Amino acid sequence: MIVKTIDAKTFKKMFLAGAASIEAKKEYINELNVFPVPDGDTGTNMTLTIMSAVKEVNSLSNPSIETLSKAISSGSLRGARGNSGVILSQLFRGFTKEIKDHNELNVTVITNGLIKASETAYRAVMKPKEGTILTVARGAAEKAAQLALETDDLVYFGEEVIAHMEEVLDQTPELLPVLKEAGVVDSGGQGLLEIVKGAYDALLGKEITPMIDTSEGTTTTGINVERFALEDIKFGYCTEFIIMVEKEYNLGIEIEFKKYLQSIGDSIVVVSDDDIVKVHVHTNDPGLAIQKGLTYGSLTNMKIDNMREEHNEMLIKDAQKAAKEAEASENKSAMEKPRKKAGFIAVSMGEGLGEIFTGLGVDCIIEGGQTMNPSTEDMLNAISEVNADTIFILPNNSNIILTAEQAKQLTEDKNIVVIPSKNVPQGITAVINYVYDKSPEANAERMTSEMMKVKSGQITYAIRDTVIDGKEIKQGNIMGLGDKTIHCVGEDVKDTTIELVQSIVDDESELISLYYGAVVTDEEANEVGEELMNLYPDLDIEIHFGGQPIYYYLISVE
Repeated sequence: MIVKTIDAKTFKKMFLAGAASIEAKKEYINELNVFPVPDGDTGTNMTLTIMSAVKEVNSLSNPSIETLSKAISSGSLRGARGNSGVILSQLFRGFTKEIKDHNELNVTVITNGLIKASETAYRAVMKPKEGTILTVARGAAEKAAQLALETDDLVYFGEEVIAHMEEVLDQTPELLPVLKEAGVVDSGGQGLLEIVKGAYDALLGKEITPMIDTSEGTTTTGINVERFALEDIKFGYCTEFIIMVEKEYNLGIEIEFKKYLQSIGDSIVVVSDDDIVKVHVHTNDPGLAIQKGLTYGSLTNMKIDNMREEHNEMLIKDAQKAAKEAEASENKSAMEKPRKKAGFIAVSMGEGLGEIFTGLGVDCIIEGGQTMNPSTEDMLNAISEVNADTIFILPNNSNIILTAEQAKQLTEDKNIVVIPSKNVPQGITAVINYVYDKSPEANAERMTSEMMKVKSGQITYAIRDTVIDGKEIKQGNIMGLGDKTIHCVGEDVKDTTIELVQSIVDDESELISLYYGAVVTDEEANEVGEELMNLYPDLDIEIHFGGQPIYYYLISVE
């Protein structure tokens, strides 16, 4: 089989097949997270980013290469989530900018597109790291440039490019030691490879599960946003917990337990390790799964996420649009509020943390964080709601800073300042240090400088066995995370929390702040606070309800 050109119809099928490919592998990609924390979301972020472009692609009738390029670029840019999603959107942006003026694609055009894609993505990242999705993208471009001198057959070209991408991906652990220690390849690079492999399969005419293409109303090869929305409505809640086994639990019982979970949901994972059983299920009634788990023993580390908030992107956006139109018709738009000198947007998850930010004068809270990174579109919507000359954005997560910067680039009518806060304690400190009569530039410098003085930590649990920084970690262990590494590992939340605080307090420390999560009781938090008071009688100790999921405690030491 020899193919020398790709028309618009084939290009569309290839793009949609690439989207379907990463959607199918997103959980595997999520599991490639270096640290064994329950927030690996690269696969989810890349899938939601490409799904935003899918929506725009499927809205086109009789598309050309030019209109497809515009839809892919604009859709992915606005839908980008997390660092991996933003980089993916920049790869699409560069690629489509190069190919949009052609009626057909050949080896030369695609090669130029891959080169432009890599260059655009590298420019978008302030400090590019090798051993990441960027390295895999550059590898594809370099191999394509070599092959363009040898062949005009897209089948051979694609096969060789993919083979080289796999080789580069396999080398990512050698470029990033943290990947090698964790025994994984780069998750973003894996996601990019899955997209390219899916697109190549479509070029070869391989059978892909038929889905309804909403742009033509017929069954075709591709992906359909509505299909995923309906699936997520059917099983709307991601439910996780750990069973501390107290009764008989053997292989036969585990098989019956899995059968029960299959009767109430899907995406089932049940992993047993001695007297601990980790459970994951997507279901419409989390209570049933929890009740069944209680028949085997006590539960811990319970987490329930609304999958509709994460996957049903199209319906959310439509609802937001309708709400905004209704608000405008009733003359209640944000622009009718008095124009302010400065406004603030913060990304946060948890009722308590949201109230803290609001109390500090933050105008708009974007719900999101470790388990659900907001999109560029979410940022733009928040920006439109704040009527201020300058808007300071506090991402409060290292994986959201690039998204905020992308929203800044897409905003023309307001001065956007992104304060690169990597966690909530930094964000809180930054807001506190804003001075009204200083310029935006002076405030940005002050806020950033003061927040960098904050030493922070997080307490969560391990989702798999691994070894990091010489520490042997077992699934279900409690981990104390610092700004850059895992400080301590234990069996008890309270003891590990105290140990983490001790590891980051020094002679210059004056204040310790603890923000306790949704699964921590007031009594448990106060017990930790009392022990810290006994250990550090000369320091101020503050305990706040954060309400955040996944993390038992967020810790700030100043």
